[in-house]
Amino acid sequence: MARNYRQEYDRYHGTPDQRRKRALRNKARRKMVKAGKVRKGDGKDVAHKKALDKGGTNGHGLKVESKSKNRSFRRDRSGNLVSETSKRERKKATARRKK
Repeated sequence: MARNYRQEYDRYHGTPDQRRKRALRNKARRKMVKAGKVRKGDGKDVAHKKALDKGGTNGHGLKVESKSKNRSFRRDRSGNLVSETSKRERKKATARRKK
């Protein structure tokens, strides 16, 4: 069965919330290009220090990461998924446990 891109856009990518988040991601990328930190084809992603899904904005800070680091979760040597928790969330959880 073929993938229905029109339906996918209408149900998810075209929703007002997703369009707003995409606009914020594009704006963040333009900001970093203007600052000279990234350029087209360099294999880097502009990441939000606090994810947009977790309430972050472009004002919360941006960082440049490799695509593989920004788009994946922690895996073991054979490539199996180990954790769906980000590095920042793991650090935060360990800090809470130490208190």
